[in-house]
Amino acid sequence: MTDQPKPNAPEDAAPDSMSRRGFVKDAGTLSATSLLGTAALMTNSDEAEANGNWAEWFQGNYRLMTQEEKDEAIARLERRYTNEYGKKVTVDSTPAEKGVLFGYALNIQKCIGCRRCAKACVEENNQSRGDQEIEWIRVLKMEKGEFNSVKMGDGYPESYGIQVGGNAYSASGVVLEGEHYYEPEKVPEEDAFYMPIACMQCEKPPCVKVCPVRTTYREPDGIVVVDYNWCIGCRMCIGACPYWARRFNWGEPNLPKEEMNPKTHYLGNRPRMKGVVEKCTFCVQRTRKGRYPACVEVCPVGARKFGNLLDPESEVRRVLADKRVFRLKAELNTYPKFFYYMD
Repeated sequence: MTDQPKPNAPEDAAPDSMSRRGFVKDAGTLSATSLLGTAALMTNSDEAEANGNWAEWFQGNYRLMTQEEKDEAIARLERRYTNEYGKKVTVDSTPAEKGVLFGYALNIQKCIGCRRCAKACVEENNQSRGDQEIEWIRVLKMEKGEFNSVKMGDGYPESYGIQVGGNAYSASGVVLEGEHYYEPEKVPEEDAFYMPIACMQCEKPPCVKVCPVRTTYREPDGIVVVDYNWCIGCRMCIGACPYWARRFNWGEPNLPKEEMNPKTHYLGNRPRMKGVVEKCTFCVQRTRKGRYPACVEVCPVGARKFGNLLDPESEVRRVLADKRVFRLKAELNTYPKFFYYMD
């Protein structure tokens, strides 16, 4: 009995290398230069923006790129941003320094709730303004209070006995569920307590664990970063983060040209796009150059400290050694490198 040809498989079918499957299989070996050439054909244009955007779609995960591919990606972004914002824009790619593990400490007794840190962060890190405003730092306003014996006889309902005690209707201690948005005439407000929150740069980050495409990961110096070009916008990291530290670009970010900070880092404050997640990076474009984060520099009361946790003489290590220190939600075993302390 002779073999019969399989249905829908003519004898003159193209070999695998000429088929769509073969193209997809071989596409992984294409260089960025080849993709740029293909972009010109596919877009039918020599326009740099069209070709650059097309190449970005086929860009691989940043940490898996060769150095040559990284250099090509950086150069492509610098050309695009310079053209888009009308100023010379640099995209840094300085890697983590050996022997450095960044840590942060914040004196919650000194914080006055002025939120200059949040505004400085917006300006430094090219966050969206206006209706699409994004802030990486959130300052919670919480009431101060205590249980008062004078209120013990009060309550509701009176005629049926005290089912709800009188201390239920006033602040009786500081809790995390504070007021996220407040606009006082002046700060600090009487009987108010302020607690800034940002990315805790966890040693065991739950956001990294849940990312299905590994677009967010922990760098050797402890900073948790996001490769915006690889983010698929699933927002699983937002749900996993217990500190409300991540933001999502629901719309096209609004970044005025005149306000754009041209000194950027690929894994930090370079302009983002619609549909990606972003977060604090300890101002990686600054700290890897030996500078303080913008929020540390702008704090008017010196409540913020930053340094190398591996250096016994750093500011942050001295705080850990001499002050009353705690970490937020330590019971979750995320091991934050963002510490709160009191004098």
